[in-house]
Amino acid sequence: MTLRISRPAALSSLALAMAACYAHAEPVNNGTVVVTATRTPQPLANVISDTITISAEQISESGAGSIIDLLQRQRGIEIARNGGAGTASSVYIRGANSNHNIVLVDGVRIGSSTTGAANWSAIPLTAIDHIEIVYGPLSSLYGADAIGGVIQIFTKKGKGAPSVTAFAGYGSDKTREADATLSGATGGEHSFSYAISAGKEKSDGFSATRPASGSYNPDRDGYDKENVSGQFSLQLAPGYEAGALFLHSKLDSQYDSGASAYDVRSKALFETAALYGKAQFVSNVDTLLQYAESKDNGETFSSAAATGYSRINTKQTDITLQNDIRIGEDVLQVLYDHRKEEVDTNGFKLDKPERTTNSWAASYNARRGANLLNAAIRRDKSVYGAKNTGSLGYGYDFTRQLRATASYGTSFRAPTYNELYYPGYGNPANKPEQGKNAEIGIRWDDGVNAISANYYRNRLTDLLLSTTPCPFGTSTGKSCVYNIANATLEGLTVAGATKLAGVNLNASIDLQDPKDDNSGKRLARRSKKHGNLSADYAIGQWKLGAELDLSGDRYDDALNKTRLGGYGLVNLFATYAITRDWSALVRWNNIGDKQYDLANNYATPGSKVFAGIRYGYK
Repeated sequence: MTLRISRPAALSSLALAMAACYAHAEPVNNGTVVVTATRTPQPLANVISDTITISAEQISESGAGSIIDLLQRQRGIEIARNGGAGTASSVYIRGANSNHNIVLVDGVRIGSSTTGAANWSAIPLTAIDHIEIVYGPLSSLYGADAIGGVIQIFTKKGKGAPSVTAFAGYGSDKTREADATLSGATGGEHSFSYAISAGKEKSDGFSATRPASGSYNPDRDGYDKENVSGQFSLQLAPGYEAGALFLHSKLDSQYDSGASAYDVRSKALFETAALYGKAQFVSNVDTLLQYAESKDNGETFSSAAATGYSRINTKQTDITLQNDIRIGEDVLQVLYDHRKEEVDTNGFKLDKPERTTNSWAASYNARRGANLLNAAIRRDKSVYGAKNTGSLGYGYDFTRQLRATASYGTSFRAPTYNELYYPGYGNPANKPEQGKNAEIGIRWDDGVNAISANYYRNRLTDLLLSTTPCPFGTSTGKSCVYNIANATLEGLTVAGATKLAGVNLNASIDLQDPKDDNSGKRLARRSKKHGNLSADYAIGQWKLGAELDLSGDRYDDALNKTRLGGYGLVNLFATYAITRDWSALVRWNNIGDKQYDLANNYATPGSKVFAGIRYGYK
């Protein structure tokens, strides 16, 4: 074990979590049902994997300006962003790279085949109902890239009587936001459910870069985002259902590229769509067949010249056949998945603009008294040959409140198109990364008070490292990406939640050591410690809250030459229930106007205020 945690640090982190976990880590015994951890609905109390949910209520009360802001407040997660809410962003789970995470929207896999990561800035927070985050490798369930974890976003779904919800808000930097949703469901044998949402966000923003940057321009870099989404399902007969869903989001954002009068900007189109059918041909077998597409299209306009235009469009197509076979209280899952990736760009020529992956997987979830067990195996076959992954997890309930868990899982990530073919940067000889993760955990949860601790050690081989300057080959002096021998992601996450004198207290702390084993250097833009603390109190029609976000220092580069200082941010929020259907929200982020860095020479938001009013009829 190489992670060095001093006794005072360990005791203080444990005390912090016992006193309070972070705002969005709900107690396990609250009846929450999750899907992502096993690819099938399961009570959160029966899940072995370290999992949290962010509910619709928590999202609406958060006042977060973007999904990145929301994720930054979750345990085990760090972010980086090149400016304001409309600029390029990265999400790191447990010290893993931003392309070590799978992101799903209603079960549809998203992300760029060139960068390997989701375009977080284009994902509209206004369309989201709730979010599930599963920590640790899930390649045995989801295939390539699930090294650090899986984040699944669920859009709004119709149920019950017809209802309308709407929100409008205004804040600093002339940030404007509005959204509305119509949803409901009919009764009877052939019930039909529906939900249609639309939203728009616009902000004048602030300068994306600082004066020390070679790309600095003092102008404001704003963004304009609009989205529409929908879910529809029809109950054909008992046990038989057909449905469709979609999400369409357009983002037009400005960024800096030097002191020029030209309006430098980027445009992104993010889309998902799926058709699915569910059937019970046999009473103990649930079958799902789904066809899904996701698009991640991007354009940049860096100058008026023809060379200032760049286009990269990627598309993923998935066909999934999943059978959940109930054997008593156990579930055997058998899965086939076909994924096709396509890339179209004007930046460089691709000899193979598309690639396919065929996958077969099986998993088994069982409970015997106080014992919980899950096991999974998967085989992915693509242009890299066959990759086999597996996982095994065990949990033991000492009491109804106290559980210990242990798990082991393997994972891999295929090189992206950029890492293989981008001129002067990629290398067709780059190999897939592979991971082996072991972890143990313990948690207490009595439905009101909760505390958990999870220790993990994820050993990566053939990690793809991007560095400037390139140390070898024809790219010397420029950037390049190449496999290094080993890297280790090791850490301890402690979290807790309680209620004292009517105040809900939540806290978490992460102590980690994500490093390149060859050089001993810390992986770029990851701290050794970060945490969150929040408190909220309801009095009459008011709900008042405060948050503290903390992070240690990080390095902006793989060679650990450019240090980014640690920071602490204080946020305040309040909601007021005007009537049964109307409520108001005000949020003040970074009340101390703290200047901090998430990426070198890129600006971050100062003190910002946002207020809004919500209508919801149910």
